[in-house]
Amino acid sequence: MKKLALHWKIIIGMVIGLIVGIIAIQIDGGSEFVKDWIKPFGTIFINMLKLLAIPLIVTSLIKGIADLSDISKFSRIGIRTLIIYLITTVIAVLIGLTLVNVFQPGNGVDFSSMESLTEAYKGSAVDKMTIAKTTGPDAPLQFLVDIVPSNIFAAMSNNGNMLQVIFFTIFFGISLLLLPDETVGPIKKLFDGLNEVVMKMVDLIMLVAPYAVLALLAALIVETQDGNLFIAMIGYAITFVIGLILMIGFYLLVVYLYTGKSPKFFMKGMAPAQLLAFSTSSSMATLPVTMERVEEHLGVDKEVTSFVCPIGATVNMDGTSLHQAVAAVFVCQVLGHDLGIGDQLTLVLTATLASIGAAAVPSAGIIMLVIVLESVNFPSEYLTLALAMILSIDRPLDMARTIINVSGDATVSMVVGKSLGMLHEPHPKEWDDFTENL
Repeated sequence: MKKLALHWKIIIGMVIGLIVGIIAIQIDGGSEFVKDWIKPFGTIFINMLKLLAIPLIVTSLIKGIADLSDISKFSRIGIRTLIIYLITTVIAVLIGLTLVNVFQPGNGVDFSSMESLTEAYKGSAVDKMTIAKTTGPDAPLQFLVDIVPSNIFAAMSNNGNMLQVIFFTIFFGISLLLLPDETVGPIKKLFDGLNEVVMKMVDLIMLVAPYAVLALLAALIVETQDGNLFIAMIGYAITFVIGLILMIGFYLLVVYLYTGKSPKFFMKGMAPAQLLAFSTSSSMATLPVTMERVEEHLGVDKEVTSFVCPIGATVNMDGTSLHQAVAAVFVCQVLGHDLGIGDQLTLVLTATLASIGAAAVPSAGIIMLVIVLESVNFPSEYLTLALAMILSIDRPLDMARTIINVSGDATVSMVVGKSLGMLHEPHPKEWDDFTENL
């Protein structure tokens, strides 16, 4: 009998998790039981994936760069990656702006209903505003200063400093590439071995993914606020989801036209990573699985995936940038803050740059939304109310946009791989083989 594929196991886990959550909220003490005895297993799973994020980036990037034949090959990969990421981000923002201006979901929202959300989400909104104030750059080139760490060990102690880790790792890898093999050969072998160990750890963690997804979704159901609060937000949510669907369609079209691979091939290859992204709402937590799927199931060479995917998990946030465009215009429509053509062009630029700086963690886009709104002179007295509106329905939408983020990383990996002749027929490993070796 053919063994069940991983993505089907994850889907089954999601369905069971939803059922468990729904049953739990109908039973006295059920919600507390899920929070105390089921949710911790999902939290442990996410922590384990985050635990591997920095080791995976360091070992895979250094190995990938060191394996290149010369520095010019690295520059070709790097330049193409950043240009394509920038293009896809701008397209995502433009799709979001087009949809929100066409459907205008904010014009039909009951303002009194929105005011009722202020108290429910005031604390979270204030927290996001506080973080945004410390996130915003103090000078035009501050973002460049922030990329260069003063202490690499301090940078590695926080997943939020991923750009600093990537900077050091690329610097280290380039230095290896410029030295003769007889000098750095042992170091290359060390990182080759470390990379294999980290990838094996990813394989082992993924054995429990279906059960972890069950725990995460069950906890989400019991922790969700009363659905009546979300009725006024349906138009906004539908507009946003349509944008996400269009972005997926855009990715599939690019993959088909440029690489010749069918939509079914892409979606089947990325399904486990997409489902995990939906469950965790974190591109960084999903990164180990994204890299494995892109390399083993989409056929992109490791030299490309080891550079493109870690960079993408940090700077390529197409789902986040699309969300910021839709959310910013939506709240402006609700609160009567008119946006001219110039303001919307400013939104394109700010949302693009803000998405690059967004941490690959749940709800990071809300923090960046503050910066986006301030760029179009949004009234500060309405900022708490605006964030309360978005936060009231952000969790499920955050889960959905993370799918776009990881799908975008995979798309760019395939495009870069094809352009450099580093795309081949995949040779997937069977996940169930690992259980037999335990």
